[in-house]
Formats: sequence, structure tokens, C-alpha cells
Amino acid sequence: MTVLSVVIPVYNELNTWRELLRRVEAVDLSAMGVSKQIILVNDASNDGTSEQLESWWRHVSESQVGRAPTADADATLGTTYKLIRHEQNRGKGAALRSGFAAADGQIVIVQDADLEYDPQEYPTLIAPILEGLADVVYGSRFRRGKPRQEMWRAYIANRLLTFLSNRITHLGLTDMETCYKVFRREVLARVTIEHDRFDFEPEITAKVAGLKVRVVEVPISYHGRTRGEGKKIGFRDGIAALRCIWRYR
Repeated sequence: MTVLSVVIPVYNELNTWRELLRRVEAVDLSAMGVSKQIILVNDASNDGTSEQLESWWRHVSESQVGRAPTADADATLGTTYKLIRHEQNRGKGAALRSGFAAADGQIVIVQDADLEYDPQEYPTLIAPILEGLADVVYGSRFRRGKPRQEMWRAYIANRLLTFLSNRITHLGLTDMETCYKVFRREVLARVTIEHDRFDFEPEITAKVAGLKVRVVEVPISYHGRTRGEGKKIGFRDGIAALRCIWRYR
């Protein structure tokens, strides 16, 4: 039995994390011989999310804590969980660093908690790895449809960052900034993540490219939200990403 570790960084997602968790739990991968491990990383949320997470964790930990999935885990064991807590808000990169270190699965996927990405895409995302065709998979939002009109500014910024990233990595990606990045755990073990915030995206892309592993991109759906709807990445994060790309040139 292959285990997929789903790493979910959570920061002030009071109105979304429970629904996201429900959607992740609803994904049935048993036909592919895959079970799930869900790792939530609370990055010092201060809007009531922390209290909700602690209440949820008390409920699940009685039966789940201490039981890590393994390669020969029986499918009937179902989904297992971990909750990691940061005492101070450190950023998405730092949350993922903590989550990756706690992952037990042979395959690891990044999942944002904001409902922009659909967990029903997991079979498409992990298939190239299961079939032995890839070591890393990126889910591209731009191989399928167009962004909402109010998302065009973010779209243009993303395409610029992806273009510049491609210039140094030669990966030919269409969506370097995508949340959906999937890794064989052996690949992650060879990468040291240094950046704490959203500049994690160009950093991990550059370092994966340097390993000369097989990187595949597949189309995914996307339901983007605006700043007014709670989107956290902004102009300063774009500047930080540019600096990161320059650093790893």
C-alpha cells in the first residue's frame, strides 16, 4: 500500500479549513492502492482557527495519535492524521518544511487550506509518479481555462515569475507558483528548504531542477480568490520571489 502524505499549511483559515479537510478526506484513492496521511500545520493562526484545530485534534487523536502509515499498511486502516503547531507565524515555506519533515508517505503533496484547489485532482496528480513516469509533478492552472477577470493581475505576475524561473531551470513549466506540487519523498529528502514565505515556490523549483529528476506538469482546475476574499500572497511576495529566482540563477 502506497501512502500519500497531504501537507496542509493553515494560517487564519477559520471559514475554510474544515471544508477543505472534508474534501481531502472524501478523495478515494483505494483503487490506485493508495491511502492518505493528512498533516495540518497551524502556523500560529490568531483568528480562532487555532482553537478549532485543537478541538478537532482532541477528537481524532484518541484513535489516531502514534499510528503512522507504512508501506505495507492495510487499506482498511483508513486515513491517519498529524497536527503540527508553530508558536509564531513563520510563513508558508516554514510550515511546509515542518510538514515535510513529519511526512511518512512515499508520495508527498502540498495542499493549501483556502479551497482554491480541488483535492479530487489527486488521482491525476499522483498517477505519473505511481506509473514510474515522474519524480515530481506540478499541477498547472493555466493548461485548462482562463482566470477570472479580477485575477488577471495575479495571472500576469505569475506568468512573469514562471518565465524567469524557466530561464534558470530549463523546466518549461507553465505554472511555477502552483500550490499543487507532488514529490517522491526521496526527492524531498535531497532538498533543504531555506525560505520561510511564498518564495518557497521558486526555491523548491530551482533546487528540484538542480537534482536532474523527472518533472511532469499536468492540467488542474482552479477557483482563485481575491485579496478581498482572503488571498494572502501580495506584491511584496512577488518581489521576494524575484530575488529568490536571481539568487538561484
